[in-house]
Amino acid sequence: MEKTIEDPPTSAVLLDHCHFSQVIFNSVEKFYIPGGDVTCRYTFTQHFIPRQKDWIGIFRVGWKTVREYYTFMWVTLPIDLNNKSAKQQEVQFKAYYLPKDDEYYQFCYVDQDGVVRGASIPFQFRPENEEDILVVTTQGEVEEIEQHNKELCKENQVLKDSCVSLQKQNSDIQAELQKKQEELETLQSINKKLELKVKEQKDYWETELLQLKEQNQKMSTENEKMGIRVDQLQAQLSTQEKEMEKLVQGDQDKTEQLEHLKKENGHLFLSLTEQRKDQKKLEQTVEEMKQNETTAMKKQQELMDENFDLSRRLSEKKMICNALQREKERLEGENDLLKRENSRLLSYMGLDFNSLPYQVPTSDEGGAGQNPGLVYGNPYSDPLYQQ
Repeated sequence: MEKTIEDPPTSAVLLDHCHFSQVIFNSVEKFYIPGGDVTCRYTFTQHFIPRQKDWIGIFRVGWKTVREYYTFMWVTLPIDLNNKSAKQQEVQFKAYYLPKDDEYYQFCYVDQDGVVRGASIPFQFRPENEEDILVVTTQGEVEEIEQHNKELCKENQVLKDSCVSLQKQNSDIQAELQKKQEELETLQSINKKLELKVKEQKDYWETELLQLKEQNQKMSTENEKMGIRVDQLQAQLSTQEKEMEKLVQGDQDKTEQLEHLKKENGHLFLSLTEQRKDQKKLEQTVEEMKQNETTAMKKQQELMDENFDLSRRLSEKKMICNALQREKERLEGENDLLKRENSRLLSYMGLDFNSLPYQVPTSDEGGAGQNPGLVYGNPYSDPLYQQ
């Protein structure tokens, strides 16, 4: 048995595991003339893909495994398998490597795994003018050929059924692909609408943010005005302290009453401290508004409530100031009475009031330039409260 330089890949694959209908041999002659080259033509079926180490061998009829080849040729891979003409191929066996006897042979396509993918009809190598020789085959060979034919028919039917199933699957896949394409287009349309809606929402929030910043700026301005107002109250409180000191110096006999006034003054200081604490709370609230602009409206309402509370407290302080003013007027009246009583007593004793080294101040001293009705001034004269 002749071989080429490199042996093809073979295996001990039995006939039961072969697939003879995936490669079809075309134009196979019954007889080939000895001494001439033989061209083997074959066609790939639709679902078969050739590989680099596939080969075509010439086998003597009755072979059991692919290792029993007589000679072989490597398969040439087509450039484009999708081209219809690429599925029709051929190889040429040189006359030197062909059998010299008149036995029956056949072409077999063997893949690189050693599995037979196609087999041709039997043929002989003998002269064309030689009379046909009666071929006597044994009953076993006839049964084997019939078994081959049955297997080929079964495999052909399986391939037909598989082809129908694959066509149906392909149709289902195409329908599913069309459905997915429509869903994709729908999703793309929804995505565009969502993007447009997100852009509109973003513009809306940017406008809201700008408005919140403007409101925050207004609140900061109002807080500055409140700080100025607190300074004014502190100045008025300082003036009141000076007036209280004058009252203490003017009448030592009214010490207890002046101590009471000092306690009232302490209460005013406490009230001022509370106002400063409230001012700090307002500043903290403003800072929190800057950090969390989404709750700006709620914080603004809280600031308005706190401003209302401050107005109420200022009103209470006005009432206290009015009470102090009335107390002052009462003390001045008592001082006038004491002065007249002292003058009467001195006259009775024969002394001159103006010659005494100590004189009680009149009711006009210490309160000059002040409105007797408003000791602390008018707390509501600020334009902030004239609304």
